[in-house]
Amino acid sequence: MDSKGYWWRGSVLLLALLGVAASGRADEPPYHARLDSDGVQRVQIVGGSYFFRPAHVIVKAGVPVELSVQMEQGMIPHSFVLEAPQAGLALRTELAVQPRVLRFVPAVTGRYPFYCAHKLLFFASHRQRGMEGIFEVVD
Repeated sequence: MDSKGYWWRGSVLLLALLGVAASGRADEPPYHARLDSDGVQRVQIVGGSYFFRPAHVIVKAGVPVELSVQMEQGMIPHSFVLEAPQAGLALRTELAVQPRVLRFVPAVTGRYPFYCAHKLLFFASHRQRGMEGIFEVVD
């Protein structure tokens, strides 16, 4: 097979893989936090190779939240940042394989972005590569 054949097959494979990666996140429904018997909304977010799962979390305002964040096994460091001064949210932590638990009470309804703040030299930031999500507070 000539070099054009390899290039063509490689291009098709790359486009197919990118399509699968992009469609997996778009099809994922929002995660509605469950209210446990103790009155706390519990949410677990896992970060990995340029993704958060779930990427859209919905919680109720005025109800305590226990947010557990962790990363999948891997070599690339990631962080979790949710900063919304207008809502009194200022969460920032490095992700680890062991869960880190963040506790707070969301008071202001709205949609607030969370993301990974890491960036390596001249490369796109992890957020630019898709490692972001929405934390939504509803009545």
